[in-house]
Amino acid sequence: MDSVDLEVLKKSADWLDGGHRVLLVTVVKTWGSSPRPEGAMLAVRDDGLVAGSVSGGCIEDDIIDRTRREGMQAARCEVVTYGVSADDARRFGLPCGGTIRLVLEPLTRESGMRALLTEVEAGRLTERRLTLADGAWSLRRATAAAGLTFDGEVLATVHGPRYRMLVIGASQLSRYLAQIAVGLDYHVTVCDPREEYTDTWDVSGVTLVRTMPDDTVQAMRLDERCAVVALTHDPKLDDLALLEALKSPAFYVGALGSRANNAKRRERLREFDLTAEQIARLHGPIGLYIGSRTPPEIAISILAEITAVRNGVPLAEIMPVATAKERFEQSPVCSNAL
Repeated sequence: MDSVDLEVLKKSADWLDGGHRVLLVTVVKTWGSSPRPEGAMLAVRDDGLVAGSVSGGCIEDDIIDRTRREGMQAARCEVVTYGVSADDARRFGLPCGGTIRLVLEPLTRESGMRALLTEVEAGRLTERRLTLADGAWSLRRATAAAGLTFDGEVLATVHGPRYRMLVIGASQLSRYLAQIAVGLDYHVTVCDPREEYTDTWDVSGVTLVRTMPDDTVQAMRLDERCAVVALTHDPKLDDLALLEALKSPAFYVGALGSRANNAKRRERLREFDLTAEQIARLHGPIGLYIGSRTPPEIAISILAEITAVRNGVPLAEIMPVATAKERFEQSPVCSNAL
């Protein structure tokens, strides 16, 4: 789940603990274009305060207005649909005549929000099953491939980090990369055996390990929902991780460094038991070219590339750092600037 939906769980649990009533709204089906995907959530407090989003804003406004006018008297779950007609689509800001179906669940302190939040914050991917007729719920471990299901009677939603990211090196850049990656649905592990870096590491929500990178890669049992990013510039650390990661099903494996250093890295990797196809999977220099210079800008560049690969978006030749820099350096704009 993304950071927006995690915030919904936190606010819901806090509001319930504070004695408020809460309405949890979940997107269960969309047709046509929709601003938010299935599984997106909105929490509405009994006084109209909200957390999260299920649309571009108009549907939220309608639900809030309805809550303020009618109160939270409902004791049972309800299914509502917006955008069936063209007028509704325009009224509620659904592009291209889109339609969105929602489940409205009145929450109480017995709805298990705190228990669900505990599982999610522990990094466990969790399925919550809700029976609409009586509001009965249950939690169980979910697989990475699991997703939202709704048959009209039982709603199953999946919460927690679906993706994992291994970052080699506990540098300043790693801090920004890890912090943003957590908000992008990753369970982040930072690996660095160097005490001078790990002793000052204090990024919350991120797992820090001090083992050797190759051992860490093997221990994590990387799958198709894993990304590996090597950031130390030290071949003794980065190359060890890359040797193992490139043999894995990880959807992204990349290393920081200049074009020259990445060419040398590929030469080193050819000396080991990697095939040409495995070496070709290596992203480097990593990132999309956005003119980044500072650590937070570089982190955004790296995560933009990882996000594109994760979402199956083809990377045009001019987008990756290596080719983009070459073209920019040869452009009249760059020449004039110099």
